[in-house]
Amino acid sequence: MAVATEISVEQKLKALYKLQVIDSKIDKLRAVRGELPMEVADLEDDIAGLNTRIENFKNDIKNAEEAISNNKTRILDAKALIKKYEKQLDNVKNNREFDALNKEIEIQGLEVQAAEKRIKNSQFDIENKKQQVESVHVELEGRMQDLKNKKSELDMIVEETDKEEKLLLKGRDEASTVIEDRLLVSYNKIRGSVKNGIGVAVIVRDSCGGCFAKIPPQRQSDIKQRKKILVCEHCGRVLVDNVLAEEVNI
Repeated sequence: MAVATEISVEQKLKALYKLQVIDSKIDKLRAVRGELPMEVADLEDDIAGLNTRIENFKNDIKNAEEAISNNKTRILDAKALIKKYEKQLDNVKNNREFDALNKEIEIQGLEVQAAEKRIKNSQFDIENKKQQVESVHVELEGRMQDLKNKKSELDMIVEETDKEEKLLLKGRDEASTVIEDRLLVSYNKIRGSVKNGIGVAVIVRDSCGGCFAKIPPQRQSDIKQRKKILVCEHCGRVLVDNVLAEEVNI
């Protein structure tokens, strides 16, 4: 049965610094891509939104066409009733029937006028929506061309950096296995909270390489001994001496 080997503080520090070096290299690789991934995502959102607008306009056109068809049916029905009532006028027996039929003819005539007006309004809406569809199509074509160009540019950059990034990510996984979860969480938290992404800083000219605050001589001495994991009192970054940093090969 194999005996588990306890990992020393020095080994942890080296693994942690190695992780930092790897993460910094990954950061640089991804920085090369710049805002392209976000720009691609934004363009894809724009295109989805424009397609939705086109579909909505098409639905509006379809509804307007159905409204025209329904109103044409109402006109035919109203005209048929007018003919019916006009024919009945020839057989009226009193003024009351005559007035009632004329009233119905008038009502149906108003219905014809109202339906014709609704048809004109629907036709106007259709023309307006068709123009809007055409305008959005032009905008959509432009966005799709932009997306094609941005994707091509991004794919080229990814292709150039993908192999190196995969190797770095593999090295990152290996380095992470040496580091206890609590320390790894703390490191990731620091990295996520600072602009330069440095969670482990090397002492440079008696100062923290992350925030540049001065490190007292006694604390520098303790850091060089590598007996404890010590952090910068100003920024919370883990500190390592420059000799250890030179010993870590990536």
